[in-house]
Amino acid sequence: MARTKRKINPLAPVLEAQAADKGKAKYLTAVYVRLSVEDSGKKNTDTIEGQKKMLTDFISRQADMNLAGVWCDNGETGTNFARPQFEAMMEKVRAGEINCIAVKDLSRFGRNYKETGNYLERIFPFLGVRFIAVTDNFDTLTAERNENGYIVPLKNIINEAYSKDISKKSASALHSKQKRGDFIGSWAPYGYNKNPDDKHKLVINEETAPVVRQIFAWRAAGISVTQIARRLNDGGILSPSAYLYETGQVKTEKYHIILWTGRAVKNICTHPVYLGHMTQSRKRQSFYDGMSQVCLPENEWAVVCNTHEPIIDRQTFDAVQELTQKRREEYNSRLGKFDDMETCENIFRQLVFCTDCKRPLVRYKSVSHGKKLWYNFICPTHANDPKLCPKKSIREDKLTEIVAAAIQRQVALAVDMEAVIRDINNLPSFCREVEQSRSHIINAKRTLKRCQSLYDSLYQSYAEGLMSEDEYISLRERYKQQADEATQTISVLEQEMLCSKQYTPENLFLQAFTKFQSCTELTRDMLTALIERIYIDEHDGVEIIFKCRDEYNALCNFIEGRTGK
Repeated sequence: MARTKRKINPLAPVLEAQAADKGKAKYLTAVYVRLSVEDSGKKNTDTIEGQKKMLTDFISRQADMNLAGVWCDNGETGTNFARPQFEAMMEKVRAGEINCIAVKDLSRFGRNYKETGNYLERIFPFLGVRFIAVTDNFDTLTAERNENGYIVPLKNIINEAYSKDISKKSASALHSKQKRGDFIGSWAPYGYNKNPDDKHKLVINEETAPVVRQIFAWRAAGISVTQIARRLNDGGILSPSAYLYETGQVKTEKYHIILWTGRAVKNICTHPVYLGHMTQSRKRQSFYDGMSQVCLPENEWAVVCNTHEPIIDRQTFDAVQELTQKRREEYNSRLGKFDDMETCENIFRQLVFCTDCKRPLVRYKSVSHGKKLWYNFICPTHANDPKLCPKKSIREDKLTEIVAAAIQRQVALAVDMEAVIRDINNLPSFCREVEQSRSHIINAKRTLKRCQSLYDSLYQSYAEGLMSEDEYISLRERYKQQADEATQTISVLEQEMLCSKQYTPENLFLQAFTKFQSCTELTRDMLTALIERIYIDEHDGVEIIFKCRDEYNALCNFIEGRTGK
């Protein structure tokens, strides 16, 4: 069997030499601390401050370490490494300002087996970084290694499994509370408060419960949810979100300005909680099985009857549900009323917006007495409450005409600009510039390859006594610096080459618009490919925001610089 060449880590002998004589080595050490939830500050718990003190005390006792700084990710998960402070620390590592990282234990560093192993086995050795997990007694300077690397994978697997196990157990515990009828939400439903003596029980809020009763009374009288929302806003009654902000239960500023909407009224009118029944688990999300948040059907809700005092009696509640069902059936019957008439696709879906409230305009079908069909785009905010937003209404055929003309002008412009760009690209001066850039990249890659080859062969020469330790260290630093400079040069040149493509027919603006030069009518594909948004103002003014604006501006500047036009 042929013998394969064993790869040698050129940093290993250096680390071993440093381990042999700690007095000569000074490690610029970063303290990294992390908690998955906000620091509770409770005694005898793992806290941010506790981790900081333990690690800084540890570093102060080490003769070969100097503290380079403390990086803290509070409330960040350990299942991935997309953490602000961790990334900031790694920037310092790559800049050569840190060559040692200390954490309390491996779980504080990360709970993802693959990513944690990648850092310990590849990234840190490549960067020449020493890693220490204090309570796990793990130090890459002295840790046991075999042909597969450090003997820590099992611990990382356990950490990842533990993180998922906590999620599973938490979900199980919450589900058990739901079955018992315990309230587990962050905020009580509108009309209720959490019981001061037992936060899992609800008590009537005497300030907001009358509003709930009034909403049900209006709805039972046949008033629409939109009209009810308007009455509440006109009366200066705070919406559920604004009430939470006003009472200090939430601190997010955006809740302060939220008004009543038809949807908020509808949610109250259909919620069994006002009958005294605890209704939870209407949405579900799970980390341990990788499920994102989803809405559950009504038959999967967790409902426990008679857990608290009702606000609405059964007769009123049933009357409102009956009215709601009747209105729903009437709406559904109207949906098919004009199905015999020719309809068309809404090619402007989610592209037309209100200039003022920025909400998408809604497409409404209109039919005249002569059974003539047309569509209007209207502002839903104005429809819910005219005082909140000026009226916006534009016919689809008028909008289609305006947008089609604008796209035709843009396509014609793109075709003309492409011809100019082709002429410029064929100029000898431009061709020379492109060739020079390619030549510089080739030379930089040759330099990088040579430096890497010399760097890899250094330790072998040192081990065979062909150079002194000082020569080895000096040459290693020189080749590393030259390799870094070549890598940086390649990166800059390749980025410049990539950017230069926007001065050719490969420019995204040219490609996007010239693609449709033979099209004679608007299509959904054309609109989504070329248009970012369309804004409608109260005077039926139309503002079209096209895509590829940056690419278009870059092209204009390039042409102006080359031709002076």
